[in-house]
Amino acid sequence: MRVIKALFSPGTTGFFFDDQKAVKAGAEHDGFIYRGEPLTAGFRSIRMAGESVSVMLVMENGRIARGDCAAVQYSGAGGRDPLFLAETYIPFLEEHIRPLLEGRDILSFREDAEYFDALQVEGQRLHTALRYGISQALLDAAAIAGNCLKTEVICREYGLPLIAEKVPLFAQTGDDRYNSVDKMVLKGVDVLPHGLINNIDTKLGRRGEKLLEYVRWLEQRVRQLRSDESYRPDLHIDVYGTIGQIFNGDTEKMAGYFLELEKAAGDLPLYIEGPMDTGDKQSQIRAMAALKQALAGKGCGVKIVADEWCNTWDDIRDFTDADCCHMVQIKTPDLGSVHNIVKSILYCREKGMEAYQGGTCNETDVSSRTCVHIALAARAERLLVKPGMGFDEGLTIVRNEMERTLVLLRYREGK
Repeated sequence: MRVIKALFSPGTTGFFFDDQKAVKAGAEHDGFIYRGEPLTAGFRSIRMAGESVSVMLVMENGRIARGDCAAVQYSGAGGRDPLFLAETYIPFLEEHIRPLLEGRDILSFREDAEYFDALQVEGQRLHTALRYGISQALLDAAAIAGNCLKTEVICREYGLPLIAEKVPLFAQTGDDRYNSVDKMVLKGVDVLPHGLINNIDTKLGRRGEKLLEYVRWLEQRVRQLRSDESYRPDLHIDVYGTIGQIFNGDTEKMAGYFLELEKAAGDLPLYIEGPMDTGDKQSQIRAMAALKQALAGKGCGVKIVADEWCNTWDDIRDFTDADCCHMVQIKTPDLGSVHNIVKSILYCREKGMEAYQGGTCNETDVSSRTCVHIALAARAERLLVKPGMGFDEGLTIVRNEMERTLVLLRYREGK
């Protein structure tokens, strides 16, 4: 089935672009904004409204395949592509990409996605956000052409079994790290709270005391609010490298602190994402490997999760091969084409690495729904609830898409 027309429209994402470098440097909150000068190229202010671009492919049968180009909240940080703005990239899409989409016969999602992922224009690959949105639309187009679900397309093209079972959902609180936890427990989320621990003085503490107190509160709050004692969510907290900062990269001191965190978490499994940020990939791998070894030496069960400097398919493979962590975040927009998400999850599973199919609060409803199908097909260990930082809205989008898809898969299987 051919694409007869490619259309592009500007859109709004579920959150904002934030200049991570400025935030880490101590930018002052003023209501919802940050005061101060941006430090990352392309930012006009430290916090900017998130933008997206919708790719719409009009098919021969009149149906429309959709995908949304979106970039992470902390664009331009940790080795990522620069700020993604609709006014810059819609003209680019119209000039360079529309001719390649119109008239295209959709035969294989995987082959088409690989083509656009490798495509170069004037010697440069497409921005990751463009590859992300185009490939979503191609996956949707393949599902339309095959009269099936996107999950089924992926399973068919990668030779994967169709497993009509839920993938655990991981919800993030944003800065509302207390009220949102109450909501998460009441709605039985599998993994929580993310916590957004991106500032030492206000969220971590110079000795880690603020985070330690927060983990104690989390454990107590789960016990207080759960309706069933069997409910034991994983605690997964993103610290954006700040633990490494307060301990000056001293692995033994960090491991000792992790023992305190583990004790505070009680019987709830604890994951710490981005424990340090060393400034480049190779030193990050070495530092995480040293921390993992130190944790094992102390008998600490806390698991560490790679995020910074683990952005692309190549990065995920390198972190996994180095066995330097317990879990990698597959930060979906950073991988470009969504076929790289599938490839990354399957590689992690093959190597015994836990795969967290993440992303960003700064995505859209379309990209979030697409990610549900990818996670169900490739069987990620956990899937981020997105977009936005309000929790309820993102959970509605992701959980409902998952439940609908599971019911349809079981119906097709005759169950």
